[in-house]
Amino acid sequence: MEIAEQEVRAARKKLHGPLRDLAESVPVVFHDRPSPEILGEEFEPDLLGLFVGAPVNEAVEGRADVPAHILLFIEELFDFAEGDCDAYRKEVRVTYLHELGHYLGWDEDEVARRGLE
Repeated sequence: MEIAEQEVRAARKKLHGPLRDLAESVPVVFHDRPSPEILGEEFEPDLLGLFVGAPVNEAVEGRADVPAHILLFIEELFDFAEGDCDAYRKEVRVTYLHELGHYLGWDEDEVARRGLE
């Protein structure tokens, strides 16, 4: 998990100004793998990351939804990287930035257009 935390910190440091501030405002939670409750019927078991909550542009004070946060599944990321440490670091960074894009309110097309896939 330490490597994943380092990669998230490094990715945040590379962001500029307000984007960095927004990135630092959304917590990142690390799990080994997604639980059945997280997967539900919507996601595949090999899910690498997930943004949960309302995007920053939709956040409304007093809203009863779950607080915004990013989930990263480190064992799934390591499996996806086939045990290669450099590939694992890259996948952690890419997955984090992808989920951060969702926090910023970007849909899949916008995330891809900005190179965060």
